[in-house]
Amino acid sequence: MGGCSDTTWSSQDRRADRTSAAVLARQRQAYILDRVREEGGVRVAELVRDLGVSDMTIRRDMELLHERGLIEKVHGGAAALPGSALFEPGFTAKSALQEAEKEAIVDAAVGLIEPGTAIGISAGTTTYALARRLVDVVGLTVVTNSVRVADVLHDAGRPDQTIIMTGGVRTPSDALVGPFAVAALRSVHVDLVFMGVHGMDAQAGFTSPNMMEAETNRALIEAGGRLVVVADHTKWGQVALSSIARLDQADIVITDAGLEASARELLRSRVRELRLVDPTAGAWVGGGTDVEPNEEPVQLSRRVAAPAADRSTSFGRAAGPSRGD
Repeated sequence: MGGCSDTTWSSQDRRADRTSAAVLARQRQAYILDRVREEGGVRVAELVRDLGVSDMTIRRDMELLHERGLIEKVHGGAAALPGSALFEPGFTAKSALQEAEKEAIVDAAVGLIEPGTAIGISAGTTTYALARRLVDVVGLTVVTNSVRVADVLHDAGRPDQTIIMTGGVRTPSDALVGPFAVAALRSVHVDLVFMGVHGMDAQAGFTSPNMMEAETNRALIEAGGRLVVVADHTKWGQVALSSIARLDQADIVITDAGLEASARELLRSRVRELRLVDPTAGAWVGGGTDVEPNEEPVQLSRRVAAPAADRSTSFGRAAGPSRGD
């Protein structure tokens, strides 16, 4: 019996060891996927250091993830699959992209915001750049699901500004999303919504790689009188997992002059107004029709307001028109 018992326990121990190893492998692979998703890529040497395992162990994990079609193996590490609808770089990685274009877009966007109004701002690096410029706007109320946007405005310490955060689950882009965020947005109304997007496409519209973030952004759009999409030219033709809105739901799209001619024409036919900026000159280029570079932006007219009986709170000097389908 003693021998039998020893054999039994030995088998159980071996099974436990295999189970533990499998769990650890899944944890490592999940960590690798998170790093690739947030940063666009990761090196083997970094993972060896961070996870405390061998070079060969990391390479085996990467091989399995590659075979499952989740990552692309590259020399010395792994990268996100080109064009993946699930890929969402982290905030730091995205901040370093198209910096000049973002600043030019922000220059055009900030001119739409008047003192004493209420605006909604989604998460993203372009909207964060916009928030940095709003610290000098008097009497502003900002509703946002972005941790970064809220922080930069809160740190300015203006007593005449009101910053309202939605709450929710935090994403790699530092957005707060999910049921808590959606519920909060359904109880407010703002004059303008400024939204950054992952992609713009003729069929898919404005998209996000995060389904909960897309749902939260839809609620933010419904809370606003007018929708202003701020997105550089590299977003055109990108299609992420979940649609936020159709192109024709945008009142204004502000993008840069790097946008190809065919995309300009298509956007002009779909959105209410297209504004192009030149990041090299810092100038506004044109709107819905061909105009001279020095022409002033067209003033927008407000549409007739629709009933908003289901909204419990309204911010700003006047309740702007509600968004239709």
